Amino acid sequence: MTDLYDHLFPAYREQAVLSDEERIDWLRRDRWVSLPQAEAALGRLEDLLTYPQRGRMPCLLLFGSTGMGKSEILNRFAELHASRYDKRAGLTTMPIVMVQMPPQPTEDEFYTELMLAMNYAEFDHISLRSLRSLARRTLGEFGTKVLVLDEIDKMLAGSPRQQRIFLNTIRFLTNDLRIPIVCAGTEDARIAILTDPNLADRFAAFELAPWRNDHSLRQLMASFAGLLPLRRSSRLDDHEVRQRVIALTEGVTGRIFRIMEAVAIEAIRNGREMIDADSFEDDQLLLPLVSMQVIASAKRAMRRRAA
Repeated sequence: MTDLYDHLFPAYREQAVLSDEERIDWLRRDRWVSLPQAEAALGRLEDLLTYPQRGRMPCLLLFGSTGMGKSEILNRFAELHASRYDKRAGLTTMPIVMVQMPPQPTEDEFYTELMLAMNYAEFDHISLRSLRSLARRTLGEFGTKVLVLDEIDKMLAGSPRQQRIFLNTIRFLTNDLRIPIVCAGTEDARIAILTDPNLADRFAAFELAPWRNDHSLRQLMASFAGLLPLRRSSRLDDHEVRQRVIALTEGVTGRIFRIMEAVAIEAIRNGREMIDADSFEDDQLLLPLVSMQVIASAKRAMRRRAA
């Protein structure tokens, strides 16, 4: 029966056989989708993982607009190199340690988050000096090869003094442990790193750029046509479709995926079982999914047309 759905990639044809409810549930679940920029970023991360120790370790800044998939890339990287426990030796290895920046970028809050990321929970009433020493020792014992700091732009919420201390902490850790550090965040993250010339000199930058109506977007649309579990062939290789998607999402990856999920679910519910340019005309369905900037821009355009 799955042969009926030869418009889908072979690995996804069995999904089209499921009930409407099962297909909608499948669409709503997180899954890794290989995208060119994401794979390129993963390649850069893998290079850091295998980099030999030396006095001045290379580091990476992964930045882009909110919704461009930074956290998903980092989580994928961590999943590919998950921690392992050797029962014979009684040792845990954690090649990747990923820390989300605390709301307050103080040194003690940062080291607390770092210890929690390494599954430590009992370190109350410990001095900052001891906490710092414990974190460094534990990273070494776990054989950590890359330290990842997500949402680094949160450091800008601190005072200038707190920001300097935190940047010094990053530089201290990469020098002391001789491991690469990966920082991720928005454009503000790049600005934060640039405030310290010594750090800026060792951080290479990788920007996740918004999608444009070009060949890459055509490939993405072709991928959606082949993996969304709809029972009829969708017409997504269409200039009008791509224009509408870019207009609604401003090329932000997360918004594109939300919009495609919404129109696919609607295609299942209304029985059309396919997506084409008409699928993107229902403002009641789509506008709640786009940014307030897009909505404001659309309203301004409507007012201009009315005038």
